Amino acid sequence: MKTSTRLDLAIKKLYNAFHNNELHPECCRQCAVGNILDNKDSWKHLSDHHGAIELNYIGNVHQTLGRKFNGYTPLELLQIEAAFLKACGYQLPLHHKNKKPKSPTDKDTLFNGLTEVITLLCKLDNIPNIMDYTALLKTQPKHVLI
Repeated sequence: MKTSTRLDLAIKKLYNAFHNNELHPECCRQCAVGNILDNKDSWKHLSDHHGAIELNYIGNVHQTLGRKFNGYTPLELLQIEAAFLKACGYQLPLHHKNKKPKSPTDKDTLFNGLTEVITLLCKLDNIPNIMDYTALLKTQPKHVLI
């Protein structure tokens, strides 16, 4: 299957972060978007709250100018981060009073977030979900002789 460069790079970065224990939902440098953007946290200035999907003034300026960060628009970055946090069990936006997972760095929690992010990344690139394994489980019915 043919994928985009931005998708390939994002998946490699997220995969490495997951396996090197460098994926943390509450850190702007180690969350999904932080890892996609080479562990930089400048993306957090695109919205007013971590996990929000509404662009603020700065985010809207970048979006309007057509700016992309490692291939992703500001709005796409916010959608990616929101999908990651939500799948990890957070109530959005991130706030100390909102619901959050008991162990944010638990591998199962992070895997759920990672799976959701990859699903969204595939959707943004209009390709089939590479995490969908159901096609592998489908078999042709066999005729049973009685």
